[in-house]
Amino acid sequence: MGARDGSKIPDILTKYEGEILAEWTEELMSISTRKGLIKETQMREECQEFLYLLSNAVQGGNLSNIQSAEWQEVREMLNSISRTRSQQGFTPSETAIFVFSLKQPLFNYLRQELSQNPTDLIEDIWLATTLLDKLGLLTIEAYQKSREEVIIRQQEELLELSTPVVKLWDGILALPLIGTLDSGRTQVVMESLLQKIVETGSEIAIIDITGVPTVDTLTAQHLLKTVTAARLMGADCIISGIRPQIAQTIVYLGIDLTDTITKSSLADAFLTALKRTGFTIVRPQAK
Repeated sequence: MGARDGSKIPDILTKYEGEILAEWTEELMSISTRKGLIKETQMREECQEFLYLLSNAVQGGNLSNIQSAEWQEVREMLNSISRTRSQQGFTPSETAIFVFSLKQPLFNYLRQELSQNPTDLIEDIWLATTLLDKLGLLTIEAYQKSREEVIIRQQEELLELSTPVVKLWDGILALPLIGTLDSGRTQVVMESLLQKIVETGSEIAIIDITGVPTVDTLTAQHLLKTVTAARLMGADCIISGIRPQIAQTIVYLGIDLTDTITKSSLADAFLTALKRTGFTIVRPQAK
C-alpha cells in the first residue's frame, strides 16, 4: 500500500528542505550524548544527503515499501551510516536516533501546511511515522549485523591466537589445546597444524589436551580428523594429556584410538617423540 492520494509529505520535503535540515541537525546535536564521536559538520552533511535521497524516494508516492527499487540509495546510505556508527562507538539507540529525530521537524511543517485539514494531517503524520520507524529499524538491523561481523572476526582471531603450534625440537611440533574443541575451532587447529608441518617438515606432532575440560564423541571426532589430516601430510600424531577421567570417557563412548599413540602428559609424549625421531637423552655424569 502506498501513500494516500494528495499526501503533502513529498511537497513538504522539497519546499522546506532547508528549514527541516536546520531544525533536524540542531535536534540531533542537542539530544546526542556522545557529541565527541562525530563533528557537527559531518552530521550536517549526512543529514543533507539523507534528506535529498529521502525526498527523491517519496516523489513516486511509495511511502510504505522501503524495500522497493526507489528506496535503494536510502537503504545503502543508512547501512553505511550504521556500519560507521558501530565502529565509532555509538550504541544502537544512538544510531537509530539519526532517523527518529527527523520526525519532529517534519511533523512541524505537516501541521503548518495541513492545520486547516485535520483528517489529512492525521493521515500524513501516520504515514511519516510508519515510514521513519521502518527506516529507523533498518539502521538498528544494519548496526547489529555490522557488530556481529566484528565479533565473528574477533572470535576467529582469538581462535588463531589460542591454538599456537610450537616447535619443540627438530621434527617435533606441539599443539596445546585449551577449552572446548568445536567444529569451527577444529578447522583453525587443523589449518594451523598442517601449515606448520609444511613449513618445518616435522615428522611428529603432539596434540596436548590437558587443557580440554571434557572429551565427548564430537570432540574425539574432531581430534581424529586432525590426526588423519596430519598423517596425510606425512606426520604422526601423539595425543597427550589423557587423564583418568578422559580415559574412562573414551572407553565408555567406544572411541577407537588404537591407531593413535596416547600419553598421560606432554613430557611423556615429548620423550616418545624424541625416541621415534632417533634422539636419545643422556644424563651428564657427575664429576
